[in-house]
Amino acid sequence: MRRGALVTIAPQGAYGKPRPALVVQSDLFARHPSVTILPVTSELRETPLFRVEIKPTTENGLEHLSQVMIDKLQTVPCEKVGDIFGRVDDKTMLAVNRALAVWLGFA
Repeated sequence: MRRGALVTIAPQGAYGKPRPALVVQSDLFARHPSVTILPVTSELRETPLFRVEIKPTTENGLEHLSQVMIDKLQTVPCEKVGDIFGRVDDKTMLAVNRALAVWLGFA
């Protein structure tokens, strides 16, 4: 699983329904037993500082206009992660990187 991949996850807890997620963990840790992801939602909100929009394309495999939920960063066991179904483009990944830096106080 590489950074920028879109996968399906089935996490526990409040956000427990199966949903798409963006892998944000460094490729250096690809063999780690867990992976850090950002959930993706089609329930759009006007919160540009911590929601990054993704338009559906054949490359990313999404069916609806969606947003990456920067504010829901989480690490999940790899066994909770389904197959890779797509990949975000470089422009989207740059927007995610910038939003993560703001959310985590690095910028």
